Amino acid sequence: MSSPRQSPIELRRDCAAVAIPSGQPLGLRQGTTVIVVQSLGGSYTVQTDRGVLARVDGDDGDALGLGAPGPVGATATAAGPFDLEHVIEQLRSVYDPEIPINVVDLGLVYECDARPLADGGHRVEIKMSMTAPGCGMGDVLRDEARAKVLSVPGVREVDVELVWEPPWDLSRLSDAARLELGLL
Repeated sequence: MSSPRQSPIELRRDCAAVAIPSGQPLGLRQGTTVIVVQSLGGSYTVQTDRGVLARVDGDDGDALGLGAPGPVGATATAAGPFDLEHVIEQLRSVYDPEIPINVVDLGLVYECDARPLADGGHRVEIKMSMTAPGCGMGDVLRDEARAKVLSVPGVREVDVELVWEPPWDLSRLSDAARLELGLL
């Protein structure tokens, strides 16, 4: 995990963000004081001086006075033949904005299958859930997963479906996630 910057910083310019956990768009104004609490998967989670948690896209790192955020799982985007493991690798670069664990190790990816297309490419179908049915970040994480999987060689189409059955629970965590959360 990338070390979060614990000292308050002032935004250098206006930037778009997404409120956590509602998933609502939020504009952060230049001069707003924030603390970076998580920097993973190509995005930042910040806490404003009013206590609001927000997700800031890595492309807006300059507004925070920072470079590119922590690991994005880039090796799968190198040229080469299609490999479903590259898809999983890219999904491991999608992080919950509140918990420093990727969606694969959190057990949010219920299914990930690929089927060949007539043009030689592949259609990837993913079923994933959220840690809570009311989580407003579902669309944000679904769109991020889709975009990252589209970068995998040989992937032409991606369908990411949010599902709620079976409900997610702690039993779905990987051993790595349990260790990170202090549950082992």
